[in-house]
Formats: sequence, C-alpha cells, structure tokens
Amino acid sequence: MGRRIAGVLASAGLEVAITDTNAEILDAAAAEGAEVSGAERGSVTATGDLAAAVHNTDLVVEAIVENLAVKRELFQRLASLAPHAVLATNTSVLPIGAVTERVDDGSRVIGTHFWNPPDLIPVVEVVPSDRTAPDTVERIVVLLAEAGKMPVRVGRDVPGFIGNRLQHALWREAMALVAEGVCDAETVDLVVRNTIGLRLATLGPLENADYIGLDLTLAIHDAVIPSLNSDPHPSPLLRQLVAEGQLGARTGHGFLDWPPGARERTAARLSRHISAQLDQDPHRKGSK
Repeated sequence: MGRRIAGVLASAGLEVAITDTNAEILDAAAAEGAEVSGAERGSVTATGDLAAAVHNTDLVVEAIVENLAVKRELFQRLASLAPHAVLATNTSVLPIGAVTERVDDGSRVIGTHFWNPPDLIPVVEVVPSDRTAPDTVERIVVLLAEAGKMPVRVGRDVPGFIGNRLQHALWREAMALVAEGVCDAETVDLVVRNTIGLRLATLGPLENADYIGLDLTLAIHDAVIPSLNSDPHPSPLLRQLVAEGQLGARTGHGFLDWPPGARERTAARLSRHISAQLDQDPHRKGSK
C-alpha cells in the first residue's frame, strides 16, 4: 500500500520519498506513486536508504508488515532518524500506543489507517494514542483533507479502530455459519453481496436501525443475538485452513477456489466497482 499512499500525499503538493528494504521494487514503487498523484503537484522519489528518505522530513508514514515487534523496532529507529517529524503508522488493527511505545516523544505519533486501495477508498481513520498531541491530530486531518481524503477521527485507541472491528465481527459470523453447516462459503458471499451489501453503501448500520425503528431493532436483537457466535478466539476453521496451507487467493485455495488469474480479475473488478460508486456520489470523495 505504501506506494499508493505516497501518491495520495504527493497529490497534496508534498515532496514524497519512498523507501523499502527490497531495493528491486523501489523504482516501480515510485513510478506507481507518481501515477496515482498525477505528478503535477508534488513528487515521488525512491531511495534504499532509510536515513536519507526521512532526513529533514515533516511526516513519516509507515506501511510495513503487520507485525508488532517489527513495527516497534522501526519506530524506535525513526524516532532518532526523524526527530522533528510526525510519525504515523498505517496499521489496520494494532493499537497505536503499542506500535509506538519506544518513541520517547509520544506527542508526535499517530495512526493513519488508509483502506486498500488507498487512492480510491475515501476514508482514512486518524487514531491518536493517549500521548498524541491535539495539534498533531489537527495537522494530519488538514493534510489528509488537502489530499482529497475523508479523515475520520477515532476517539479511542482500540484494536481494529472502527472499520475493522465492524468488518471482522461480520467475518466471524460468516465463518461460523460455514463451520456450523448452515451454508457454504459461496452462499455466505452471495447473500451478503445481494442483501446488506447493496444497502450498506448508502445506509449505515445505525441509520438503518433508526430507519426500521429502534423498537423493531430491539426485538430482532432479543431474538437473534443470543445465538450469534461470540467466541473470543479466531475461528477454528480459519486456523485449520491456515495450518493446511490453504491461504486463499495467494495459494489457490481457501474458503473458495482461486484459479490462476482470479485474484487479478477480482482486484480489477473491485477497483471498477469502487470508482463507479464514487462517480455516482462525489460527496464521498473527500475534498481537494
């Protein structure tokens, strides 16, 4: 995601440098970032030298592997390499305070959770830790708005923030339905795409609750919530698939079968769908 985040930031007129431990991908990453931004306002360059990339910078956005120990080590290095910069993490689920605990000056750390693909999805969750300074939050919110994004302030630093807590509550129940033999994986996806999926893009869950009436919502919850999956651990079926090496699109098999080329076709379909929705409702695109 880092290369496309770089393009988003360059579109706000920033001079952006990308760095990665894999030097072979850097030129292509910079080119993709420049393509996203249009390269008319800011610029995207690449370097294999972390110190050079963050030298005299105002903002660092980390977008590495979702591994707490690795992120902590990187932020410890960034704290000394970029002593005056805002240090942001693109983690999608890890608490910001945990990721940045080795940064002595906690006033300048923050979470900026871009959704994939970051150049298309409008929302960026802005997550302060309990040490983040209010002016750090304000600076990031303004910058993201200038880049055409829709910054959303998250009030507490909780795992998964807002969007992923909602998403994975749905995924947990979806996996439970398959594991318990209620339906197969294809049926889960078919039902979601053709029922709640059609409504969610224009009617959020709490607006929908108000829309149908909170008395009816309460009656439905009394009837269904006691039977929903509430296991505090990941699905045993998910663990089994991972243990068997069935990792989804990457390996060709997961909950579904993924023949060669299917992942690329799915990515293209997703991009077309998101772009079409945004074209129909330009208010979702944020502001320039």
